[in-house]
Amino acid sequence: MFKKALPFFIHVITPLHAGTGQELGIVDLPIQRERHTGFPKIEASGLKGSIREVFEENNKKVKVGNKEVSINDKITIDLIFGPEAEVSHAGALGFTDARILLFPVKSMKGVFAHITCPEILKRFKEEMTIAGKEIKINEQKINIDAIPENSYPENDPEILVSNKVILEEYTFEVEPNKDLKLFADWLVQKTDIEEIPQKIVVLSDDDFKDFVHLSTEVITRIKIDNATGTVQTGALFTEEFLPAETLLYSLALASPIFKEKPEEKGIFNQDGKDETELVLAFFKAGRPEVMQIGGDATIGKGIVRIKLWEGSHE
Repeated sequence: MFKKALPFFIHVITPLHAGTGQELGIVDLPIQRERHTGFPKIEASGLKGSIREVFEENNKKVKVGNKEVSINDKITIDLIFGPEAEVSHAGALGFTDARILLFPVKSMKGVFAHITCPEILKRFKEEMTIAGKEIKINEQKINIDAIPENSYPENDPEILVSNKVILEEYTFEVEPNKDLKLFADWLVQKTDIEEIPQKIVVLSDDDFKDFVHLSTEVITRIKIDNATGTVQTGALFTEEFLPAETLLYSLALASPIFKEKPEEKGIFNQDGKDETELVLAFFKAGRPEVMQIGGDATIGKGIVRIKLWEGSHE
């Protein structure tokens, strides 16, 4: 049973394809989506596998509690993520699906906007509450529930055109909201994405759903036949990507080590120290700032920046 949770943010730097395999739709290789909302996501299993791979390739030494260990130490990785060869015990570190928080959409002014909606904000608040975290800035609690649809921060953002925002070919009348301004400033502290207060806008749930369905990147891929110089038969397909500048979030979930004998717990066997805290300490020490998630790694897709929830701004 997981005892502690640590939120972290995933800022997409290059278009990301976390795929579902082939489907009988318009797009041959669509991205993963929630069944009940259609909102994009990254499955926890894929996220965990990508993070594990980064840990396995990092031989840096870190201190966890009062013990030092290499990040790629096999015993430690098996205790944290679970063994791959056999299912003798579960890993002490789990993850939730990465859910969307902000989605970039082309804007007539300011290049692009970061859109979200009340349903997304509600879910984000609920998950942070489950993790034991409060959304507040300078000791002032931010009232997420008071942020309505069709609103923008109280700071005349660069995407604004006479109290309107024009996204793709659609115009939305919007009103200023002080709680959204506080939330945008809080997100800057948590993610280091400085332009959020200038670009964030809250749309209705339905409008948000339409944009995340219709404004993803869909790329046509081909393979050239070297003998003829033309497209190889059967090698033309379309692939969907989450666009760059998307912001997602997930929870890292820590539990005690699933071993009964103290000598089998490796570096996590430290008298007087909470095993779950040591598990999270190892994750914090080894987590990458930049990593790759999803397919098409060899053509530069799926580069993301990871930002942990830091306590200094709580």
